[in-house]
Amino acid sequence: MTHAIVLIQCERTEIPNLGATLAGVEGVAEAYSVTGDWDFVAIVRVPRHELLADVVTGTIGRLPGVDRTQTMVAFEVFSQHDLDAFFSIGE
Repeated sequence: MTHAIVLIQCERTEIPNLGATLAGVEGVAEAYSVTGDWDFVAIVRVPRHELLADVVTGTIGRLPGVDRTQTMVAFEVFSQHDLDAFFSIGE
């Protein structure tokens, strides 16, 4: 499984609509509207690294109003939720 964080900058007129659109993209696990230089952050999870380009450049980058993206591929994933689930086995 490949995990990536995608920062998304969009046209101001698209901010009210883009979050729901991002959440509906296959491969996008979560989408957040954020403050700062970027307008949205999408957490992308795909089964194979090769599929990342399809999601980011093939779909997200072509959505109406998306001006720019920056993608960070995760080397390793750490999740408190996953750690809690692991240590609660058998309780």
